[in-house]
Amino acid sequence: MFVGKKIDGVHITESGILAAAHLAGAKNVKKYLRSNGTYKFNDAFGTSIKDYMSKFGGYNISNIEANKYAYIIV
Repeated sequence: MFVGKKIDGVHITESGILAAAHLAGAKNVKKYLRSNGTYKFNDAFGTSIKDYMSKFGGYNISNIEANKYAYIIV
């Protein structure tokens, strides 16, 4: 839905979304994308979702298999 679009000056890719969700939180990335980049969030180090999307966009993640039932073991 968002992959291939340009939001807040950043070309949105699957790898950028994946990295940003991992580092900034999936809910924050969802809010960022749905707001077309107007929702701002910085992590504890001051790094924004836009920064994560820019830095990690364009990587080949085709070898990662989707797991509908994935969960985090704590």
